[in-house]
Amino acid sequence: MNKSKVYIIGAGPGSPDMLTLRAARCLARADIILYDRLVDRRILGLARPDAELIFVGKSPVQHSMRQEDINTLLIEHAMGGKCVARLKGGDPLVFGRGGEEAAALRKAKIPFEIVPGITTACALGAYAGIPLTHRGLAVSAVLATGHEAPDKDEEQVDWAALARAADTLAIYMGVRHLEHIAECLISAGLASDTPAAIVQNCASPLQRTLTGTLGEIARIARENRVEPPALTVIGPTVTLRETLNWFERLPLFGKRVLITRDTRQAASLSEQFAELGALPIEIPVLRIVPADDTAPLDRAIADLDRYDWVVFTSVNGVEAFMGRLRENGLDARALGRTRLCAIGPATAERLAKYFLRTNCVPARYVSAEIADAMQKIEPLRGKNILLPRADIAPLDLADRLRALGAEVANIAAYRTLAERFDAQDMLAQLREGAIDVVTLMSSSAARFFAEGLGAEHLKKIARSVAFAAIGPITAQTAREVGLPVDIEATEHTGAGLVRAVVKHYRK
Repeated sequence: MNKSKVYIIGAGPGSPDMLTLRAARCLARADIILYDRLVDRRILGLARPDAELIFVGKSPVQHSMRQEDINTLLIEHAMGGKCVARLKGGDPLVFGRGGEEAAALRKAKIPFEIVPGITTACALGAYAGIPLTHRGLAVSAVLATGHEAPDKDEEQVDWAALARAADTLAIYMGVRHLEHIAECLISAGLASDTPAAIVQNCASPLQRTLTGTLGEIARIARENRVEPPALTVIGPTVTLRETLNWFERLPLFGKRVLITRDTRQAASLSEQFAELGALPIEIPVLRIVPADDTAPLDRAIADLDRYDWVVFTSVNGVEAFMGRLRENGLDARALGRTRLCAIGPATAERLAKYFLRTNCVPARYVSAEIADAMQKIEPLRGKNILLPRADIAPLDLADRLRALGAEVANIAAYRTLAERFDAQDMLAQLREGAIDVVTLMSSSAARFFAEGLGAEHLKKIARSVAFAAIGPITAQTAREVGLPVDIEATEHTGAGLVRAVVKHYRK
């Protein structure tokens, strides 16, 4: 692979789901990534952990770096033997200045590749229900910019010509000049009652679509305080919106959901919420790390054949146990005829990935139910039970099993630590309504979230956000530390929590 190369990559209109496979591969190669303001931060998660990320974004009113300086950076890093990714929102060659960057690289004799992305006008049809073309309504479309370079002596866009050029007109970056643009188009003969729409944050859970006519769209945008990024579309296909719009009808569309899980476990829950139209915001309040002392678990693994049961109360417990099994040169065969209990379907599914079938998954995922479900399979008196758990896990399950006559080895297989977060920023977001739901996937998450904010602030934000707990134990802990629980999952899994949030907002 040639290291001294620049990939000019289109990130698409927002969600990482709309990134091309080629773009993802190139990002994974890059030593250095220069990224724009409108690039979804989750896309940067595809970078190598050691990649250097450099923000070079621009807004309509402020540039963090001039285009000439960006070109220089690309050349300097590539000449230094680095693989460079230039990550741009939408498509690099649709009002993205990717051509200028490629020309500068060519002049400097730097190898480059342009990786296309989905431009906003194309995403508009899919996510706002307004296609560029549609049989019987529009057979042509034109893309234009409403924000030209400020150093031009006169306007370059010929609005009069565009008024007659196509059935659909899509205008990028025209929010601040929309009234002038509409006047020019109407003066050129385009009917003032031509259907029009303006779409802010297209293809994002924060998408907002306003419709009207060409004659009134500027006023509508102004009264509703539409801000960039926004795209205006003018033409008959705007009338299809009510029929084709599916995105804004998703059950959690526009809801901002805080994911407090460990970073490595947040992706699955984030994806489930995103599928339903929500905007997941990942701010971990805890992290999972190996146990300080692995010797107790290693001794238990060396003596596995003496245990009648191994009880897993979390996915983390499964991973910690299987990790130590591997470190000791063993695999699933070491469990022999030992029975396995999983606290819920997610834990059972994780065991299944190691080709281990569970003997017991209780109907409700609380300690008493676990012990009683195991007791129904066989009397527990005199049985040896291994319980690989978190260092801060409560002792109620071990106590319940001992009450039934079992010998229990309650061993810390991993540690749960508080993760520091910006409490002031979090409080500001909660007060301002920038977060709709806080998810609590464990008692530890509830406790660490409350401790991180501080008891004196909890009452101030209690009614401004909904707290969603994965089950009764987590809900009880949340209330004990001052967090009001509005949503409680009846199925104590990530999917169950998502369903509970949907049910809450459908009321």
